[in-house]
Amino acid sequence: MTVYHLPEGFYFGGATAAYQVEGATKEDGKGEVIWDKYLHEQGTINPDPAADFYHRYPTDLDLCKKFHINAIRVSIDWARIFPEGTGKLEPRGVAYYHKLFKKCHEDGVEPFVTLHHFDTPQALQDKGGWLSEEMLDAFVDYAKFCFKEFGNEVKYWITINEPTSMAGQQYVSGTFPPAYTNEFAKCFQAEYNQNLVHARIVNAFKAGGYDGKIGVVHALQTVYPASPSEGDKHAAALKDALENRFYLDGTLAGHYSDETLALVREIIEANDQQMIEIKPEDEEVLTKAAKSLDFVGVNYYFSKFMKEYHGENVFHHNGGGEKGTDVNKMKGVGEEVHPTDLPATDWDWIIYPKGMYDQLKRVHDNYPDVPEIYITENGMGYKDKFLGPDKAIDDAPRIQYLKAHILEVAKAIQDGIPVKGYFVWSLQDQFSWTNGYSKRYGLFYVDFETQARYPKQSAYWYRGLADSKQISTDEKVIGWSY
Repeated sequence: MTVYHLPEGFYFGGATAAYQVEGATKEDGKGEVIWDKYLHEQGTINPDPAADFYHRYPTDLDLCKKFHINAIRVSIDWARIFPEGTGKLEPRGVAYYHKLFKKCHEDGVEPFVTLHHFDTPQALQDKGGWLSEEMLDAFVDYAKFCFKEFGNEVKYWITINEPTSMAGQQYVSGTFPPAYTNEFAKCFQAEYNQNLVHARIVNAFKAGGYDGKIGVVHALQTVYPASPSEGDKHAAALKDALENRFYLDGTLAGHYSDETLALVREIIEANDQQMIEIKPEDEEVLTKAAKSLDFVGVNYYFSKFMKEYHGENVFHHNGGGEKGTDVNKMKGVGEEVHPTDLPATDWDWIIYPKGMYDQLKRVHDNYPDVPEIYITENGMGYKDKFLGPDKAIDDAPRIQYLKAHILEVAKAIQDGIPVKGYFVWSLQDQFSWTNGYSKRYGLFYVDFETQARYPKQSAYWYRGLADSKQISTDEKVIGWSY
């Protein structure tokens, strides 16, 4: 048996996102975001009231205090403050976030605040979204307003959550609004612009002399070749460039390596599209920000295994939890495959805890200027069953998942990788972007009819971890074995 100890001062957090928890999508002058229009047109999922966090945040923060969760990831809904993304201010939105941050501090819960978590104001999307200079400028102005307005209440700022998820799903797979497909050049242009506006915001934060720290959050799903063949290795490198490396180079190194750009060019040209322009003056902005970045957040859920593929683009998103239905074949990249010897969730996310360690080591080794790393999301979607108000929801597979991944975090810390905190996705059950309400991640079960909260067994386990700050390799948990 090996016992790993998590350090004093470590954050044991729970994660949320404004649009996924707040509800109140039309209350108090809030403007429309891209999901409002898209979901209305789809007619499938109602994001209101979600977990009603807009009204029930005191309950959820009281649960944090009770279960010794000492940090929470929240995001500011841009359109709740600036309904059109710019221009007229909505004071009721500003007042809400002041009340939220005040309650966080009253309960001893440190807020980690994200400025953009998938919820672009529709008015700015109509002008081109991430491909529009007007939106980029508006984002910088909005960020500066938040720093000035909430700077005494927020110590940890996050510029953008998972830009890779937005760009890839908005322009390649079509699973996020505006739901374009196979537009690889636009995808990389959006990635490029996200990296640049992130850097502009970091530089503005530092120039403003604000107290606190600023970072960015990336979804980093570790990519492996499905076999030792050269074709599979190259497919893995291409996938990694598309989903990880282009972002890591831009935000953590401040410079795109020749190898990264060669892979990007290969993907774009294989799809008969024009390579994006990399401007030297933009890299000066990136480099300045990378040298002053305080932390990077890593969202890790699963790993990907890539096989050589030379056909057309074929996508089928498993949004309903029908195991074995996910298909992802990218022209000029490769095909995602599911190794038969590894477990997967009902949504076909391959469970491979070692990928967590490998990704942390990769960030630490390849981007050594990063002073701090946080696991800003990690968790397992599960079809939890409610057994009654007097019984804790049995989510043993989730506990096993969390235990296995936190073990990898603890190993990384022991090996000198500066991981300073861990956030379970999610704090409570929430609305899921493409899965609605059936895919539950929370430590706390939400009855979406009554909005009552019930602790799951994972909440009690997590509290025990926060108290002991140690985890061992022989801990017995019923569920999947690894």
